[in-house]
Amino acid sequence: MCTRVIWTPEGFPALCGRNMDWKFDLHTDLWVTPRGVARDGAPGDPEPLTWTSRYGSVVATAYDRAVCDGMNEAGLAAHLLWLVESDYGERDTSKAGLEQSQWGQFVLDQFSTVAQLVDFLAAHPVQILAQAMQNTKGATTHLAVEDATGDSAVVEFLDGVAHVHHGPEHTVLTNSPSYEEQLANLKKYTGFGGDAPLPGTTVAADRFVRARYYRDHLPPPQSDTQAYAALLSVLRNTAEPFGLPEGDEPNISQTIWSTLSDLTNRVYAFASSYRTDIFWTDLSRLDFTRTQRLDLSDTTLAGDVTQRYAEAEPFSYAEA
Repeated sequence: MCTRVIWTPEGFPALCGRNMDWKFDLHTDLWVTPRGVARDGAPGDPEPLTWTSRYGSVVATAYDRAVCDGMNEAGLAAHLLWLVESDYGERDTSKAGLEQSQWGQFVLDQFSTVAQLVDFLAAHPVQILAQAMQNTKGATTHLAVEDATGDSAVVEFLDGVAHVHHGPEHTVLTNSPSYEEQLANLKKYTGFGGDAPLPGTTVAADRFVRARYYRDHLPPPQSDTQAYAALLSVLRNTAEPFGLPEGDEPNISQTIWSTLSDLTNRVYAFASSYRTDIFWTDLSRLDFTRTQRLDLSDTTLAGDVTQRYAEAEPFSYAEA
């Protein structure tokens, strides 16, 4: 469930698009999270990760309890996508604990580049603490990050071990199987070394191949607006329509919203699948000294909504 695609056409902004696929309404809102906030990454844990936010950000939440997508004022974006194979391991207190609900927030708070995050993870092992869900394993996600230079990383925890794939070549991410297996599968298809035709099903492995293929074949844009539209066309090709052709398949769900991050110009766009309008936030014009919220139940939202955020009390992150 979910697709993320980076595109950095020469002479134009570095862009990233993301589809959120989920079986239920996540009651998502957009929040401005400020600089200078002291955070406890795992309240009640004996060895929590703690930090004070260096950068302000705009984040998309799930139930106003967890950050699942967003971009910070330095032009770094983070996205959590489902990966059923994720395994964060039994609690090891030699590693700092970080609740899954704050994973994306931590990244956006602390880093301006992907390389900084990768260096931090190498020097300071962190253990993700999963949120409880309707299965015994809890929520299982992997993380994608990218920055204004076009650099990228995919972070997965498999059998309790962090696997970090770092470099601008990591342009696409979907869901199962693991990222290394996705890359191996890609080689079977035309254009990537194999002779199998482009796949068309809704499963994550097929969406991965299509997203990579269409992303790699986008024509050079003539304007920033055309670049935005081109990347959105790839997202739409990998989106899931309303209703489920495979209703008993838990890892396939309809696309409920999409985001487009202009990492160069610090513009964060949002498109709900339940309305026809796209709206965007210009981070260069936001006040990152206070918490603000944009209520996405407002059906009049369209175009530039930078000045429509309202001051609000900070939300509470869901505990592991």
